[in-house]
Amino acid sequence: MLSEQFKNKLMESDFEDIISQDRVKTQLKSALLMERHVILVGQPGIGKTTLAKNVAKMMPEKRVCDCSFNCSVDNPCCPECLEKKKKGRKIKTKVLKGKDLFVRVQGSPDLTAEDLIGDIDPVKALKFGPLSVEAFTPGKIFKANQGILFFDEINRCSEKLQNSLLQVLEEKKLTIGSYSFDFDVRFIFIGTMNPDDKSTEPLSDVFLDRFDLIYMEYPETTELELEIVRKSGKEIVEFQNQLLFNVIQFIRDLRADTDVEKKPSVRASIGLYERAQSNAYINSRKKVCLKDVQEVIVSVLSHRISLKPSVKFLKSPENYVKEEFEKFSKEMGGGR
Repeated sequence: MLSEQFKNKLMESDFEDIISQDRVKTQLKSALLMERHVILVGQPGIGKTTLAKNVAKMMPEKRVCDCSFNCSVDNPCCPECLEKKKKGRKIKTKVLKGKDLFVRVQGSPDLTAEDLIGDIDPVKALKFGPLSVEAFTPGKIFKANQGILFFDEINRCSEKLQNSLLQVLEEKKLTIGSYSFDFDVRFIFIGTMNPDDKSTEPLSDVFLDRFDLIYMEYPETTELELEIVRKSGKEIVEFQNQLLFNVIQFIRDLRADTDVEKKPSVRASIGLYERAQSNAYINSRKKVCLKDVQEVIVSVLSHRISLKPSVKFLKSPENYVKEEFEKFSKEMGGGR
């Protein structure tokens, strides 16, 4: 169960690292208070990972058993603790700080069930026996026991790995095939996924049925995105507000462009903000001008978009970005 301290922090928190997104914040609070597993769904660069890290900051210290499985002090039930009980030895405890209870996993086609659950160490198996407690090395799920398992880009994982999580998500227990008992594991699962990424695995209905999905959108207005860019990006020379507003508006127009299939993320806005400054700095200017943006626009934006088939037959993303920005520059009167 969530501690009262964590619940109080959750209720008081405004997830200060995320600007706006009030609906998303409320939905996440609602899900976490009931210990629901959630997947944050949205395009790249809109703050899914940042939001999850905000939750990590709220995690209070917790006292657990001094074992590899982070057993609850009220219910020491892992093989290590049971072995100590059997031998009449005292089970020691340890205090985990909040960050230690927030365990991150990066989704990848190469990730295996053994990476998450754990596996038999062949060297230890030869020494202690293949079914001995000492031979089993716990995976990241057990490190997240009593805390939060953050799974970034869950839809990059294989269906086999998804299936290995079904039992623990539903029953809060994990059965290891070679062992004769179940492991109790309790954690909150926060995942992220990009619904438009084509290099991913589909999530099965039976897997998704274990989650609540919370949908995140791009910043609601140009002003909000400008605020995010200034907060997240580095500043080495002056970038006037009106010029930056126009640059971000161009990126937002690209997102709305019907010829653009893959949309530029907020990271594109931050990238232009930083690269235009460094370009001005290299040229010994103390203030960014439109030329600085023009010279980096292709480098920052072209690979972050893709064009619809009817358009990319005629134009490359590089030429498309260049031409559209030239048109945009003329419309805003050469914006200095």
